[in-house]
Amino acid sequence: MTTFTTRDGTRLFYKDWGTGQPILFAHGWPLSSDAWDQQMLFFGAQGYRVIAHDRRSHGRSDQTWDGNHMDQYADDLAELIAALDLRDLILVGHSTGGGEVAHYLGRHGTSRVAKVVLVGAVPPLMLQTAANPHGTPLSVFDGIRDGTAKNRSQFFFDLTVPFYGFNRDGVASNDGLRENFRRIGLQGGIKGQYDCIREFSEVDYTEDLERIDRPTLIIHGDDDQIVPIDASAHRAAELVPNATLKVYPGAPHGLAETEADRFNADVLSFIRA
Repeated sequence: MTTFTTRDGTRLFYKDWGTGQPILFAHGWPLSSDAWDQQMLFFGAQGYRVIAHDRRSHGRSDQTWDGNHMDQYADDLAELIAALDLRDLILVGHSTGGGEVAHYLGRHGTSRVAKVVLVGAVPPLMLQTAANPHGTPLSVFDGIRDGTAKNRSQFFFDLTVPFYGFNRDGVASNDGLRENFRRIGLQGGIKGQYDCIREFSEVDYTEDLERIDRPTLIIHGDDDQIVPIDASAHRAAELVPNATLKVYPGAPHGLAETEADRFNADVLSFIRA
């Protein structure tokens, strides 16, 4: 396995394939770099260098008791990017990975970055507040914490239904995709995954989005049941200067897997533009 050790001694697993302009993919919760398999294969074949890491306490990276918060995730990403000396970088973040990418840019700047892609991303804020009425109530996230703490395997498997939109009329379930989601999720550490729930739900990324000064493509399904579009992509597109919003009608949260051909083509066009 290829690993990188951070300054605090945490080993992060990562994939680094191919040559050319680098594209780095940041995964969603509770997954790992394996969630990007279709993109890694496609963009690597298109002549790009493709990199994806397992966030600390996810996938094959070390399972840490402390440090499972977005400041540390962003710092880990910065250390990896510096260690690999990535420049003219395309950053792609899905869901929680979108928060990670946004916070990296807000915290460490854009000097190494060429373009940004956010897909089904949590920024600016998922939590429902008086100032964010379209957000999701805290009780929903408390339910996620409860399911993760007490029945993680079944909870992850059940989560795949809204995640991929398998509860919608005319959408055929995919047992392989569901089992793979659970497999990837259960590789991670329960403590880190539990802590991460706060990071994707209650952290406000508004200032991070406002600091992004690179061309940004925001892709979101308008039937995303995990990260509803009104509190996320629509707001993010207003906050990020020079952002382009592309809405996929009827698409679910996991559209990078269920609509990989369309997603890959759109991202490739954006990169080449």
